Amino acid sequence: MKDPSTPEELTAITELIDRWLDAQLAENPVVAAVEREVAERRWYVRITGEEKDVYSVWIQLGQRTLGYETYVMAAPEENQAEFYEHLLRRNKGFYGLAFEIGEEDAVFLAGQLGNDAIDEDELDRVLGTVYAAIERCFRPALRIGFASRMSA
Repeated sequence: MKDPSTPEELTAITELIDRWLDAQLAENPVVAAVEREVAERRWYVRITGEEKDVYSVWIQLGQRTLGYETYVMAAPEENQAEFYEHLLRRNKGFYGLAFEIGEEDAVFLAGQLGNDAIDEDELDRVLGTVYAAIERCFRPALRIGFASRMSA
């Protein structure tokens, strides 16, 4: 197991993430807002998408890893087996990201990477992968898990 990041390393990574997010907010049209919880080393990145209008990616820096996740949708109301099969099959094509079942059986996308791998390119990959996964998977999952509502 890798040693935890030193306070100095955590400060440098925090500054890198802050700079990168400032640039994303200024230059990336899908980044609508960024908020930061200083004490927790946590950021909330508000994204505007096409398939799912708006969602937040939560990024948290720990001593060994950078975790990231986004809420996708509530637990399915129907067709649960088909719904979860759809999401599990989609997991196969992701890099550093997977669908998970969270609180109240809600669906999340989550991943993590080691602190030693954090740089602007990796942060771009993380945000891009989350965005692409939501764009590809949200609407089909909604049609499966909430079919009655979608047909009304």
